Amino acid sequence: MTTLSKGANMPVAVSAVRAVLGWSTGPGVPDVDASALLLTGSGRVRSDGDFVFYNQPQHASDAVRHLGKQAGADSLHVDLAALERDIERVTLCASADGGTFGQVPGLHLRLFDTASGAELARFDMEAGTETAYVSGEFYRRGDGWKFRAIGQGYANGLGGLARDFGISVDEEQPAAAPAPSRPSPPPAPPAPGIPPDSTVRSVAAQGEPSVRITKGEERLPVDMRKRLSLRKQQVAVSLSKHGLTKLTARVILVLDASGSMSSLYTRGTVAAVTERMAAVAAQLDDDGEMQAWTFATNPAQLPDLVIGELPEWLRLHVRVGQLSLFGRKKPQKGLLPGQADMRAVGIQNEEQKVIAEVRAFVRAHPVPDPTLVLFFSDGGVHRNDEIEKELREAVEEPVFWQFIGLGRSQYGVLERFDTLPGRRVDNVGFFAVDDIEKISDPELYDRLLSEFPSWLRAARQIGILH
Repeated sequence: MTTLSKGANMPVAVSAVRAVLGWSTGPGVPDVDASALLLTGSGRVRSDGDFVFYNQPQHASDAVRHLGKQAGADSLHVDLAALERDIERVTLCASADGGTFGQVPGLHLRLFDTASGAELARFDMEAGTETAYVSGEFYRRGDGWKFRAIGQGYANGLGGLARDFGISVDEEQPAAAPAPSRPSPPPAPPAPGIPPDSTVRSVAAQGEPSVRITKGEERLPVDMRKRLSLRKQQVAVSLSKHGLTKLTARVILVLDASGSMSSLYTRGTVAAVTERMAAVAAQLDDDGEMQAWTFATNPAQLPDLVIGELPEWLRLHVRVGQLSLFGRKKPQKGLLPGQADMRAVGIQNEEQKVIAEVRAFVRAHPVPDPTLVLFFSDGGVHRNDEIEKELREAVEEPVFWQFIGLGRSQYGVLERFDTLPGRRVDNVGFFAVDDIEKISDPELYDRLLSEFPSWLRAARQIGILH
């Protein structure tokens, strides 16, 4: 074993290392958490996904993992041989919760060969008023790796440290003050021809496809109600092109909330897409409601989208993921009943997890009608084998998966599913658009519903649907 002093370095001859951050526990000692940053030659991360910590315990490449904490120790696994070629450094970090590192006695780092368990090195460290710390880093030298003992603290915390390396950090915002109570406004007048207490029913002008009227539409703002009416008509027209004038289906919405989606949430693109998809549910689903999920590292089911509550639903539940470095043991400030804690959702792309959860929901809540899943993502798909396994297993289920790409690339297996053999029926559709806001409603619904009808016919022929 090598004993390292601050600034010393050593070659690392093994392919995988377990890095154990240790300290002495006791009264008044802050809680300590280990983390890691995967850095390119520029000294910065490629994306927020290159930060491995307690809320995001596994890198997409699986080369770096947070192994979990025991009393007085927190461990990371670093597979140097599995790191992508553009990763030049893996920096080992730590944060102190409830105090400073000067209050953490016996702070040290130990490196072990993962294969043999042999201890490679030990680095004893000292600190002062810092609340974040860099203990050391692995770095490339030629075809091999070396380790450098750093022992440097950050007074502005893990958030400041992370920002210095290119991580976008969302600070917690104070809870909004409750709005003053005021008398409830009178209900909005119903749209012409819509009874105030109407249940779902169909109306059609002569020569036009039948359009459903859903309970609660009359409560929508006038402009939103008009958009909904026109869009339902367009959904009906798109289906009628395939001979489907009377179709009932359960509609499920899945929204990507990974870190790369941030700009699409910020500029309102995702909210606008959700409103357009609400028209599909209003036209197809016999109760006018739509189940919904958001996902990144983990999936989270959202409250059902009820048409009459669409404006409030968009405000409360169409929310981008937050890379939170603090307060994981308590709910996010200002979180309202029914809202997903987006810190638990994370920021990476793990499509297979939400696919599995939606499949489980469908099995647990059977309906006589087919299910149409509208799945939005901006790419970065990397769990190709796991996604393919889930969707192949779903072939015998009464579900059609329509994936829509929002601009970015790397859609992996989703783009290739139409050509994958060995399935009794093609249960997956995919298309991508550079800017969905520039796609008209007629074009969007035509593309959205182009493969669903052929799946319906094939699924009925082979007995998946009755």
